[in-house]
Amino acid sequence: YKDAISVYGYAGILTNDNSSNINASEFQKSLKAFFVEKNIVSVFSRLHPFMDAQEDLLEGLGEITEQGMVVYIDLTLPIDVQRANFNRRLKTYLNKGRKICTVIEGNHQEDLKKFIELYHENMRRVDATDSYFFNEEYFERILASKDYTPQLMICKDNETQKTIGGAIFIKKDNIVQYHLSGLDADFFDLNPIKLIIDEMRLKSVEEGYTYLNLGGGRGGSNEDSLFRFKSGFSKNFKNFKLWKYIVDEKVYKKLTINHFSKFPGTSSNNISFFPLYRANISEFSNEIEV
Repeated sequence: YKDAISVYGYAGILTNDNSSNINASEFQKSLKAFFVEKNIVSVFSRLHPFMDAQEDLLEGLGEITEQGMVVYIDLTLPIDVQRANFNRRLKTYLNKGRKICTVIEGNHQEDLKKFIELYHENMRRVDATDSYFFNEEYFERILASKDYTPQLMICKDNETQKTIGGAIFIKKDNIVQYHLSGLDADFFDLNPIKLIIDEMRLKSVEEGYTYLNLGGGRGGSNEDSLFRFKSGFSKNFKNFKLWKYIVDEKVYKKLTINHFSKFPGTSSNNISFFPLYRANISEFSNEIEV
């Protein structure tokens, strides 16, 4: 048996046709037949917050749950209106940063290497899991892709010309996606990432994009520091949703029972992880009924 999950990032159904032209029941019938043929027990996918048709095509097939919100900037608004939606502290940081720093596009291999160093430093600082420590090849492939327009933006301290921050953005159709970033802890008070995001905002307006999606908080939280950081730029939010579908209820239950049998005295009743048979029991120690 197998299960299916979406790739890291925003995924879900893609179609080259208008969703209203698609027979949802026939689509679902074919999709389920594919899952059964491949012995897939359950399916988990993040959905794209800017593609509403995904929910219409999946309605009734499993469940769709909300996992917090994402923050986006409406780039069709006049630039001064966009800036008026910034919180006061953010405006202060940007005004200070523009006097001391310069944001440019990173075009050299040394820019990428420095960015990776800063990004990994950030991940260590926030005690991120190993899965977030992407290797150099990962970043190189992002910036070499022809499927979208990738851009590495870096921030330099004017006095020393030292690179103090960087961020990767991905542009496709009418959306600019803020992907990954890192900064030098010695220049934390200058908030170089905020300045980089603002420069990308201005650049994206000139290029005719509609949305700059900043994403959400850690684990879908609307309360953590990451979400507060992003919501300082905008009060425009979209719901971030997850699709969970159990293809084979009987096998799903059997796998779950087998998984929890390895931890005597525990119950899956209070654990929301999906699929349950892949839950890391140690991470949910405070939620488990003993």
